Amino acid sequence: MEIILKTDIAGLGYKNDIVPVKAGYGRNYLIPQGFAVMATPSNRKVLAENIKQAAHKVEKIRQDAFELAAAIGEMKLTIAAKAGDSGKIFGRVTSIQISEMLKEKGFDVDRKKISFDAEVKMTGDYTATLDLHKEVKHKVAFSVVGE
Repeated sequence: MEIILKTDIAGLGYKNDIVPVKAGYGRNYLIPQGFAVMATPSNRKVLAENIKQAAHKVEKIRQDAFELAAAIGEMKLTIAAKAGDSGKIFGRVTSIQISEMLKEKGFDVDRKKISFDAEVKMTGDYTATLDLHKEVKHKVAFSVVGE
């Protein structure tokens, strides 16, 4: 079964992508939740027309994502967390904390677009991946230090 995504779905695709899914997943979850529509010939024509009309907007969003990635550059963030003697922090560093640190520096990145290469439970150096656009992924280095 093929569907047209109406929103970005992690691990499946981005808005306006036509993706194959299992019939049950499409009919019982994606379509009722409003995340997708069936990829019928008429829906494909509507999608093509919408893409054609929004082409310049999409290019502007893509360009803004490239500019944001360039502005962030090789920035390194420092996050203070309560830690024990062995370096294990109490709790863990989350995407919310990274988003807030970037906001303090003047960059507005949604927390849902931030993922980690590894779980952050110890002090040390890590990287986070910012999914700014489907063509723009940017890595940000950060250090976790004990307070």
